[in-house]
Amino acid sequence: MFCGVNAQPASSSQLAPSAQSWAWAEDLVPEVEQAAAARETAESFGIRPIGHGGATALTMLARLLDARAVVEIGTGAGVSGLALFRGMAEDGVLTSVDFEPEHQAAARAAFTERGIRSQRFRLIAGRALTVLPNLSDGAYDMVFIDADKIEYPAYVEQAVRLLRHGGVLAMDNALRRDRVAGDAIDDETEAVREAIGMVTENEDLVPALLPAGDGLLVAVKR
Repeated sequence: MFCGVNAQPASSSQLAPSAQSWAWAEDLVPEVEQAAAARETAESFGIRPIGHGGATALTMLARLLDARAVVEIGTGAGVSGLALFRGMAEDGVLTSVDFEPEHQAAARAAFTERGIRSQRFRLIAGRALTVLPNLSDGAYDMVFIDADKIEYPAYVEQAVRLLRHGGVLAMDNALRRDRVAGDAIDDETEAVREAIGMVTENEDLVPALLPAGDGLLVAVKR
């Protein structure tokens, strides 16, 4: 069962960085021009895209995997997709699912502006839990989750099925603006906690929670 921060040893708080150090770490790697523009577009839609530090981590993970097949749950305006493409293999294909066609149109424009060939991305407009069951078991190097928080547990279940052995699951908003580790009991926070518990309790996964951005939960499938 997932436990909040109060269950951690008191000494762990001594390792927490200052706000200044955290901000410095978040901005250590410069953001490319197209990503900054996509971030502005996302904000105009009322979307909170993955933070700069989390996006940098996505790029690194995709590069470590030399990822050729990636599923993204929540296209947004393309911020996370651009981060994934920066790390993926040159022939890698991103399958991205989002309920809002307008958001995907913005992401398509961002990808095209970055010079990413249309053959390298498959944007599917629809509900993720309708689309994901149609994707093949064990066929993907990486699955990134950043969509409806209420559905996070179901996304995790699908992600584990979709990943190959050695593949990586990444889930944004694992800290949810400090609500997950605190006493918040709203439905979205409870769903995020449940999803985290599903990952940490799954013996087929090796997890870690990176305090980048709003928290990036990552796990490798054994």
